[in-house]
Amino acid sequence: MRRRAADFRRPVKRRFSNVVWWIFCFVVVMLFFFILSKGNQIESRPAMTKRSYRLDRIMEGLNITDEMLRPNSVARQISDQISLAKAFVVIAKESKNLQFAWELSAQIRNSQILLSSAATRRTPLTVGESETAIRDMALLLYQAQQQHYDSATMIMKLKAKIQGLEEQISSINEKSSKYGQIAAEEVPKSLYCLGVRLTTEWFKNQNLQRKLKERKQIDIKLKNNDLYHFCVFSDNILATSVVVNSTALNSKSPEKVVFHLVTDEINFSAMKAWFSMNSFRGLTIEVQKFEDFSWLNASYVPVLKQLQDSETQNYYFSGNTDDGRTPIKFRNPKYLSMLNHLRFYIPEVFPALRKVVFLDDDVVVKKDLSGLFSIDLNNNVNGAVETCMETFHRYHKYLNYSHPLIRAHFDPDACGWAFGMNVFDLVEWRRRNVTGIYHYWQENNVDRTLWKLGTLPPGLLTFYGLTEPLDPSWHVLGLGYTNVDPQMIEKGAVLHFNGNSKPWLKIGIEKYKPLWEKYVDYTHPLLQSCNFH
Repeated sequence: MRRRAADFRRPVKRRFSNVVWWIFCFVVVMLFFFILSKGNQIESRPAMTKRSYRLDRIMEGLNITDEMLRPNSVARQISDQISLAKAFVVIAKESKNLQFAWELSAQIRNSQILLSSAATRRTPLTVGESETAIRDMALLLYQAQQQHYDSATMIMKLKAKIQGLEEQISSINEKSSKYGQIAAEEVPKSLYCLGVRLTTEWFKNQNLQRKLKERKQIDIKLKNNDLYHFCVFSDNILATSVVVNSTALNSKSPEKVVFHLVTDEINFSAMKAWFSMNSFRGLTIEVQKFEDFSWLNASYVPVLKQLQDSETQNYYFSGNTDDGRTPIKFRNPKYLSMLNHLRFYIPEVFPALRKVVFLDDDVVVKKDLSGLFSIDLNNNVNGAVETCMETFHRYHKYLNYSHPLIRAHFDPDACGWAFGMNVFDLVEWRRRNVTGIYHYWQENNVDRTLWKLGTLPPGLLTFYGLTEPLDPSWHVLGLGYTNVDPQMIEKGAVLHFNGNSKPWLKIGIEKYKPLWEKYVDYTHPLLQSCNFH
């Protein structure tokens, strides 16, 4: 009996200790959860504050009321319907369903009146007063969906319309380029008239021819390397006159300036007549025609042989040999004129000269250019203004770098430069046989795979590593196709109207025309008789 009592009492002690242990664990767990919940509350308060502040800002910006945030908001439902209906109005008009567009617009106005009245009285809309408007709008929206005014259908329609518009724009741009090129290539009636009248005047007026013979007494100036020699190759009498006149008027020593003008057989007499009857402040002026150059023949000049090729001529005039892949600007027939390529033969044209400044006929001289003749070219042949301030004026823009010859010899990121105002050291030119370099590249481009057309790409190849950069203020470009910084124009010594919008054409940029017209004497009897104004 005692043993049982003893056996019976032991479990009672163990049960009591287990209860105490479980109570202690429960208290610890509750205390842990209490501390954890307090910490969460402390941490969550700033987040809740930030979130509520952000929501307030959003509501303020979108003009949302508390009523519209309710799940059963009537105002929000009407606003959503209005937004969707407005989109369907546009789609209905695009689909020529004007009656349905009118019905949607009328219902939009009704719904907007409801919202406006609720906003005015400052009380939320009730289901009763808006039930009819919501139902009528829902019916119209359902009808719109039945007429396939859904997003997917409209996206397909809009894509088709965008594609059609892009094709129209492409066609219009192509026509615009063609018409612009035609306008740029035209010879205005007034210029044609001037050439005819000057030619007539030359042959009937013996005094003009006598003046020219008298001027031949100063031939020694034409070979005097202590003077400032300029050359222009052009068939445009008036443009050449502006180059000469602007140089004369801005020169500090016009008596030291010599102009060597080269033209073609057609304009030779007219050019001689014009520069014989005008003095240009006493400048020395020589007029030649390239047909008189005995060395200028197909056996010596590769480009002349190419220009006489029937396939090349067909390429320029028809433009049907490469399925229109070449831009229209590269098909300008001016590239068939030897006057455009004569710049690569300046040492042959002027064998007695050591340094020459080449000027295009579409430039205006604003300042004295005598400083160009004292610039040190550092044993280079060509002094020119670089044009690589922007990426597209680097070599890769002008040359075909898929051709191994180009890829092997020229850095694609080399800086391009401009023809139009160039200082040429003819002594270095002859020493380095630069004309031979030009012939090499022309002969390798007989199939036009190294570059397309023009004189700048072969110039970049010919004078690669032989060009000295000049200060940009010597030569300011772009007046014939783009907007130019007025400060650059103010500082510029030579302004170049490169591009199609020449100042003597109707398509010339109006704000730049006065810079060129300043040097045209519109009171001259011949200009008045040919209707220059």
